[in-house]
Amino acid sequence: MKETIEINHFINVSPEEVYNAWLSSYLHTEMTGGEAKVSDIIGDSFYTWDGYIEGKNISLTPFTEIIQSWRTSEFSDEDEDSILKITLTEKGDGTEISLHHSNIPEGQLQYENGWKEHYFQPMTEFFENNRND
Repeated sequence: MKETIEINHFINVSPEEVYNAWLSSYLHTEMTGGEAKVSDIIGDSFYTWDGYIEGKNISLTPFTEIIQSWRTSEFSDEDEDSILKITLTEKGDGTEISLHHSNIPEGQLQYENGWKEHYFQPMTEFFENNRND
């Protein structure tokens, strides 16, 4: 049975800032601390966290939604790609990031903690440290 992870995280920047950082190789690397080569073009391949994560852009709706195929080096060759859907919703002075990660191989729920520790915590710190107030 495939696993699904859902996480919501609020961050004090605009959806545009989150979207642009997620899809910029330089900013993605800076905000997570792991080397990333990403793209803002549908169909392009990407990798993050020094190649630990790889996938492809499936659908991109500027400043609102990112849908990607996604897999780590822990997936077996027989495992299908998982699907990552990031929805960005403006809330007051910030953005609600809704992460829906589905089709994860059975028993690999460690990614929930990974999203929190290796994405949301460093992203929050990155944006707080780079505010142009």
